[in-house]
Amino acid sequence: MIAAAGLDRLVGDPLWSPHPVVWMGRCISTLRRSVEHWSGEHPQWLRLGGLAITLVLTLGSASIGWLIERIALQTHGMLQSIAMLALVAGLASALAAKSLEQSVLNVISALASAEEGDLSTARQKLSWIVGRDTTSLSRDEILRATAETASENAVDGLFAPLFWMLVGATIWSLGLTNAPGPLALAWGFKAASTLDSMLGYRRGKLRWLGTAGARLDDLLTWLPCRLVMLSLPMVSKPLRQWPALVRSAESEGRHDASPNAGRSEAIYAHCAGVQLGGTNRYRDRWVDKPVLGADQPKADPKGINRILELTQRLELLWILITALLSWSLQAGLQ
Repeated sequence: MIAAAGLDRLVGDPLWSPHPVVWMGRCISTLRRSVEHWSGEHPQWLRLGGLAITLVLTLGSASIGWLIERIALQTHGMLQSIAMLALVAGLASALAAKSLEQSVLNVISALASAEEGDLSTARQKLSWIVGRDTTSLSRDEILRATAETASENAVDGLFAPLFWMLVGATIWSLGLTNAPGPLALAWGFKAASTLDSMLGYRRGKLRWLGTAGARLDDLLTWLPCRLVMLSLPMVSKPLRQWPALVRSAESEGRHDASPNAGRSEAIYAHCAGVQLGGTNRYRDRWVDKPVLGADQPKADPKGINRILELTQRLELLWILITALLSWSLQAGLQ
């Protein structure tokens, strides 16, 4: 897992490499067409079809990860070496620290090099990483959206899959090496996350078809999000401020429609000193989100870089703490 985190930070998601999430997305698209053809316009059948897609994709992804784990743990020689490399690469593919950071920095770079009044490149690069309409955003709105995606996706793209890896590693450290481990659980989570990003919208048939995937993603992200709330102040502020920061994040973040997004953005807003939240446009509708860190300055490139730096620190803290716990468990079992 340490090697996988290092590999993710070093190379990210290279375009030449077939990424598991891409295959998950293709499976979702194929299954969606079949389900929509079968269910027609009937909400109950769409919900049932969405549940079937969710079960097939999450259990299938976790099973493939579990199979790689079995080969890596139970074979010998060249086959085991190949499986171990696949295991590390698979774990790295579930983490999105490098790709998120690079995408965020690309938007900042486009803003810095934009000619007077020409924000088209920055808007385009931003549209690749956010769900809101970016076609008419001002410079300040682009910066706010970039800061928000850097904080929300730190949980969705890094800390939630990392948490499920750590759960799998802990299970193995207890001696249960035949159980699903880090890769199986991480790929199961990534499947749920991909389902939410592709089907989790409240429009058309998706309001029924995407319900199961969105609910599962919320459930699997619930605990990692709150662990980020509890641990981010440890790498950003003096310990005496920890209770106030956590209370503020919970108080402000709970008003968001998402059980997780508002809280993850809120703790970053207070720890990085950046005001987040406000009105966003999603296609033909406007959504008012709670203002987070109202007493903080508006998002700027320095504030966004602080968010990225805090994410790096927190990832290192999580890995170090869990490595120590894992070694302690193994020593206790010997």
